[in-house]
Amino acid sequence: MLDLRVWLEKLEAAGALRKVSGMHWDLEIGVATRARTPHGRGRIVESDRAFLFDDIVDYPRGYRILTNTGSTPRLSALSLFMPVMDSAQELTQAIKQKLPRWEVGHSDFNPQFVQSGPILENVDSGKDVDLLKFPIPKWHPLDAGRYIGPGDAVITQDPDTGEVNLGTYRCQVHDNKTTGIWISPGHHGRLHREKYHARGKACPVAISIGHHPLVFTIASSFVRFGSEYNLIGAISGAPVKVIKEELTGLPIPAQSEIVIVGWCPPDKKRIEGPFGEGGAGDYYHPAAPQYIVEVERIYYRNNPILHGGVSGIVGLGNANLLLHLERCGVPDVKGVWISEGGKLVVVSIKQRYGGHARQAALVASQAPAGGAYHGRYVIVVDDDVDPSNVRDVLWAMCTRSNPEVDIDIIRRAWSTPLDVTIHKPTTNFTNSRAIIDACKPYEWIDEFPKVITWSPELVKRVKEKLQ
Repeated sequence: MLDLRVWLEKLEAAGALRKVSGMHWDLEIGVATRARTPHGRGRIVESDRAFLFDDIVDYPRGYRILTNTGSTPRLSALSLFMPVMDSAQELTQAIKQKLPRWEVGHSDFNPQFVQSGPILENVDSGKDVDLLKFPIPKWHPLDAGRYIGPGDAVITQDPDTGEVNLGTYRCQVHDNKTTGIWISPGHHGRLHREKYHARGKACPVAISIGHHPLVFTIASSFVRFGSEYNLIGAISGAPVKVIKEELTGLPIPAQSEIVIVGWCPPDKKRIEGPFGEGGAGDYYHPAAPQYIVEVERIYYRNNPILHGGVSGIVGLGNANLLLHLERCGVPDVKGVWISEGGKLVVVSIKQRYGGHARQAALVASQAPAGGAYHGRYVIVVDDDVDPSNVRDVLWAMCTRSNPEVDIDIIRRAWSTPLDVTIHKPTTNFTNSRAIIDACKPYEWIDEFPKVITWSPELVKRVKEKLQ
C-alpha cells in the first residue's frame, strides 16, 4: 500500500523512526536534518532513522514534517518494498536485478483512477487557500524564504501527447497563495511548461508535498521508460490510485498527504532564490525572476505530514548506472557509487583488456543516471576497492594513477544554471568532466606491487583478543 502512514508504522516497528517535538520551522528542522560542518562534511546528527517532527513551533500538534527517509540502505529498502539490508552495494545489486522486470512490467501498472481517497479529507479553495497553514521550513540561513520540499513531486502533463510527469523541483513560498517553481533546462516539467507558454496558456500544475517516500524517489530519479506513476506501481506491486483533479484535470495521488494545485502563467515571474541545494552544500543560482504558480486549491489529510525528503534513496541511482554500464557492453563491473549531488561517480571493475577502464569511465560520464547531468569527476578503480569508500578510492587514485597519462577531460558537457562554476550571465550551461583512471596499468598488472592485506580470520582473532 502506497500510504505514508502505513510505511511509518513499519518504520516504528523496526525501530527506524525517531519522533522529535518542539522544533521551530525557521532553521531548526533544517539544522537537525541536514546541517553541515564549516567544511561541508557530515550532519550534526548522523542517524540511521527517519525523523518525524511534531509540535512544531507556531503550528498545531499533528501538522508534521518527515525527513531523512532514504539516508541508509535499511530505510531505502523499506521504501522500495524490498527485504531489509544494510549494505549499499548489496542493495544496489538487488535493485539492479529487479530493474529489468520493473521495466518490462511497467505497462501493466497504469495509474488507477478512483473517485475518493484520503487526500480529499480537506479541500481549501479560493479565499481559504493558505500555504502557510502548513509548517513549510526555512531550511538554510541564506535561503530566500521557506521552501516546499525539497521532497516534493510536481505533476505536469504534456499538452501534445498527454504524457504525465512527476519531477522534483524547488518551490519557494512567496505568500499564502503563491509559490515559485524553478526547473532546470531539459527536465520534463520545464518542457511541458514551455509548450503551454508557447501557446500563450498557463500551465496546470499539481504539487504533492506529502507522500510515501517511493513517490519522491521516483520523481527525483532518472526514469528511462514510461510514466513515473507506472514505475511506482511496478515497484510497489499495485497501480497507483489517482484522482482526476477537478480544476486542472491532472491525476493526483489519492493517498498523498498534501497536494497544491494551481496554474503557472506565461507572463508572471517573481524574484526567487537563493536556496541551499543539499547535494552540493552550496547556495546555487542567485536571486532572479522565476515563474510562479498561483495556487487555487489545496487538498490535505487530517493531521497532514509534509515530506521534507532531504535524503534520496540509497541504491536506486547506483543500480540504474550499473544496469546502464552492463547494457552498453562494459563487462565485469563490480560496483558503482554516485556521491550526494552526483558530482563524483566511481566505478569498480575487474580489468579484462587494455582500455577497459577508459571505456567504463566514458560510458559512466555520459549515462543519464550517472555523470551526464552536472557531473564533475568519474573515477574508475580495480575490483579490490569499494567504490563507496571515499578513503579507499582516494588511496587508489593517489597510488595507482599517473596524472600525465591517466586523467582526461571532456569539455562542453551538459550542465545547469545551478552550476556554481559557470560565470553568469550566460546561455552556455556546460561544464567539463575529469576522467580519472585509478586502476593498475593493465599492460603490467601482474607486476604491480601487492597490497598489504590480512586474512579475515586473523583480523577476527585479533579483534577478539583486544576486547
